[in-house]
Amino acid sequence: MNYYVYMLKSKGNKPVTYVGYTNNIKNRIKLHNTGKGAKFTRGRQWKLIYKEIFKTKKEAISREYYIKNNRTLRQKLKKNENFNFTSI
Repeated sequence: MNYYVYMLKSKGNKPVTYVGYTNNIKNRIKLHNTGKGAKFTRGRQWKLIYKEIFKTKKEAISREYYIKNNRTLRQKLKKNENFNFTSI
C-alpha cells in the first residue's frame, strides 16, 4: 500500500496551506472539501498543489512532519504549485 504526503491550498482571497498524509488521496481531498477532514480545513475549499508517494506509513509521517516544520520549503511549494506534481 502506498502513502501520500500532500499539500492543499485554500481557494479565496487569503490562501493558506495544509499538509497531511493519507493512503487514499482522492477520498481525503473529498473529505476536506466537504467539511469532514481535519478541523483546520473545515469551512474552506481546497485544491491539491503538491504530493509525494511513499511505500511506508512511517516514511510518510516523517516527511509530513518535515514539510510542516520547514517554512521555507512550504513557501516554495506554495508559490510553485507545479513543482514535482503529477495530477491524479
